[in-house]
Amino acid sequence: MEENKSLENEKKRDIVIPGEAIVQGQEYLPGDYTVRDGETIVANRFGLSDISGRLVKVIPLAGVYMPRKGNAVIGKVTDITFNGWIIDINAPYVGFLSAMDAGRYVSKNELMEFLDFGDMVIAEVFSVKHRGVDLTLKASGLGRLEDGMIIRINSNKVPRIIGKEGSMINLIKKETGCNIIVGQNGLIWIKGRAVEAELLAKEAIMFIVDKSFIGGLTEAVQEFFNKKTKNKGDEK
Repeated sequence: MEENKSLENEKKRDIVIPGEAIVQGQEYLPGDYTVRDGETIVANRFGLSDISGRLVKVIPLAGVYMPRKGNAVIGKVTDITFNGWIIDINAPYVGFLSAMDAGRYVSKNELMEFLDFGDMVIAEVFSVKHRGVDLTLKASGLGRLEDGMIIRINSNKVPRIIGKEGSMINLIKKETGCNIIVGQNGLIWIKGRAVEAELLAKEAIMFIVDKSFIGGLTEAVQEFFNKKTKNKGDEK
């Protein structure tokens, strides 16, 4: 019985506004964008309520990306200094990647060869300072993004694009055959064998963005792909 209740809670997502009660009971714990008010867990941000087991949080539906240590972000090289690169990470603060954090030795004379103006990179937030963000490439899977397509969404929709334990993004990868990297800052890199596959992945992601407030979103996305497959078959 308790297991069924837990599963039911994990699926329960309602639109809430600041000050609105989500659940009652001391057994629940406040998570992101929620606070406890006596016996009640209350939202302090406009978004979707998310109850997973005992943890209650709100997934924001609007707002600006605020960097956090450990976030994977996609950014664009906008300037090169004597010891590193200035990177636009779609945040109120610019990112800085030091040559020492490039993942391999890069001399001051090779900076432009390693990363040039306009290059797109996937990096990790190493630290957040008062007016800037330090980035690093010293982890697996980080570095320059070659070719492909970059799209931009509201960063608060990223959890819906990824899904629980990566379920949603894995579905898109499977149906399109594309390699996809989702930055926590709302930039997404898509690379497929054909432009048509990349455009289909983009369309699916924008479908999720538009429908992010509905329940049963995974099923809706699967139906989206089923219709695309059927229409393609009918054209033949």
